[in-house]
Amino acid sequence: MTGRSQASAGELLELVRSGRATTRGALQQATGLSRATVGQRLDRLFRAGWLREGAGGPVDSPLGGRPSITLEFDDEHAVVLAADLDTRHARAAVLTLTGEILAEHSGTLVIEDGPDAVLGELGRWFAELLEKAGLRAQSVCGIGLAVPGPVDSETGRVVQPPMMPGWDGYDIRGRLARSFTEHTGAGPVPVLVDNDANLMAYGEQRTGHPHCSAFVLVKVSTGIGAGVVVDGSIYRGIDGGAGDIGHIRVGAEALCRCGSYGCLAAVASGGAVARRLAEGGVSAASGSDVRDLLAAGHPEAVGLAREAGRQVGDVLATVVTLLNPGVLMIAGDLAGTAFLTGVRELLYQRALPRSTAHLDVVTSRLGERAGLVGAGALVVEYLYAPERAEERLLAMGV
Repeated sequence: MTGRSQASAGELLELVRSGRATTRGALQQATGLSRATVGQRLDRLFRAGWLREGAGGPVDSPLGGRPSITLEFDDEHAVVLAADLDTRHARAAVLTLTGEILAEHSGTLVIEDGPDAVLGELGRWFAELLEKAGLRAQSVCGIGLAVPGPVDSETGRVVQPPMMPGWDGYDIRGRLARSFTEHTGAGPVPVLVDNDANLMAYGEQRTGHPHCSAFVLVKVSTGIGAGVVVDGSIYRGIDGGAGDIGHIRVGAEALCRCGSYGCLAAVASGGAVARRLAEGGVSAASGSDVRDLLAAGHPEAVGLAREAGRQVGDVLATVVTLLNPGVLMIAGDLAGTAFLTGVRELLYQRALPRSTAHLDVVTSRLGERAGLVGAGALVVEYLYAPERAEERLLAMGV
């Protein structure tokens, strides 16, 4: 906080949302504000519809008395829209402000068709989802989008994405906001864009591993990428390039989609496994095809997935040594037993015992919804952060 005596309504909201102070008395103690000032600032949050009173808490005084009324973030005053794009498939949803999915849709959406067509179609999906959920478009407070490429978080634009031809530098935020308005008739809302592995990691860490201060998720699908969450925040690097482990050179001669030879993604991604299966006469064109073959126990697919896991595990030994995470999560199309076995074989063989002594190597808990949950959480944390919340309250005239 900027100062105990200067705590804003937005900062009081943050204390309530985080659970650090959930009664009027606790807010006074945490901020140093007077009872009257706390009451005035809470009144603004109540008028905005952002807070509600919950059940009475325990009586703090040994002399008894009335229990303190607890304060809760009211997650029913708005909803969030989220979408997760893959190379040939997409998923979209309406979520509550606490991450519960109210309506969901998935289907074919080919990223090579270009941003104008893809984002235009997403706007139509959003309109249909709101109708399905029985919600007004005016209840939407923001949109989150996960994309399979590096994103400059300041601008929301992808930067030289190997798997997104025609998207480099495109105004994704503006186009998706316009598409939402065109299909729903509602006014513009904020749009936030981030890399899919980042948002999967954010969603998984917040819901399943909130106390893990260093969390790494590796998505292995058509490509390979990693998301890193440190002390509850996504680590993006200088311009969104952190976690792009699919383009680490591993010494092979295979040509990668980025134009270089020997990238990890060129030999160990779902796309690479699909290509090797196709060369052997097996029908497979993408990571999702490999996933289906693995689910069916196809022996050649299982063998190649384990080999791919070993190649990824070799690289992850360096990642684990560098970041010393508490949780390493494997997600995506290849995230099954065969691949995970391969990862563990090389990871524990190559990494120092100290780096893995307190490491949990796990698979995704949220599955295909991880990116949606992370995208929704990104929007909520942005809109209700203290400074932004204060700006919004002033704009609302409360």
